[in-house]
Amino acid sequence: MELWLEKILEFVVGHKLVLSVLFGALFLVLRQWLLRLIRKRAKRKSEDKRHVVNAIKNITNLLLVLFLLAVWSTELQNLALSIAAFMVAIVLATREFIQCIMGFVYATSTRMFRVGDWIQVGNYQGEVIESHWFTLTLLEVDIETYEYSGKTLNIPNNLLVTSTVKNLNYLKRYASHTFTLVRDQSVNVFAFKRELLDLAKVHCEHFRDVAMRYNNLIQKRLDVSIPGPDPDIRVTTNHLGDTEVRIKIFCPTEQAIEIEQKIAEDFMRLWFYHQNPSASSLPSLPESQLQE
Repeated sequence: MELWLEKILEFVVGHKLVLSVLFGALFLVLRQWLLRLIRKRAKRKSEDKRHVVNAIKNITNLLLVLFLLAVWSTELQNLALSIAAFMVAIVLATREFIQCIMGFVYATSTRMFRVGDWIQVGNYQGEVIESHWFTLTLLEVDIETYEYSGKTLNIPNNLLVTSTVKNLNYLKRYASHTFTLVRDQSVNVFAFKRELLDLAKVHCEHFRDVAMRYNNLIQKRLDVSIPGPDPDIRVTTNHLGDTEVRIKIFCPTEQAIEIEQKIAEDFMRLWFYHQNPSASSLPSLPESQLQE
């Protein structure tokens, strides 16, 4: 008899699942018997023992959990290590997706931009048309010409965290457009710089009032001073000794290239006139401008 009891005890101890089931069942039976005894006694004495019953349930549940943790401690430790290794592998495998989600949350929480804004992310610039958890969709814009290229850029949101993001939304309506005209030193540009500046002002006169209000609005919003709205001309030389005429205008974005071509045309006429006055005619200002 003792031999059989030793074998049964050895079997139970050696098989943790059987031990857990037997102990758990015995534990629950004893707890139910104790609770029933307390309820009967409370009913007989007309006492409220619900708080005692609740406390016993909580204590016994805690003891049962501690017992199971003690029995399965080795397996739980191995499971925890496996889960940790699995989580590390998951994080390493999906870190780009995690960075994309973080970039979306960061851009949304800081209100970095919204749909319709012109932005630059790293080396990519365009108009925001969609923003999702993983990607940012831009309609590419050529900043040199302020025109849509027709290409759609799908940028991963992790670039919003790892790259510089520039909001170019003020360029959508008005732009501080700068272009350079290069010629040799056969003509002194300062001889007609005043005339060229007057012609540039004529080309920009029809939107000057609106440009001035928009310029002031941008300065107040950004708290910085930006050039404009009157054109500005700067004459320099490059490393080859040629003359560079750098012209800056604050104008509507859609008219920037058109006005650039008009000023370039006036510059070439003035240049060739001063280079050979007998063969060329000097461009003149409109009559309305001359009367002013």
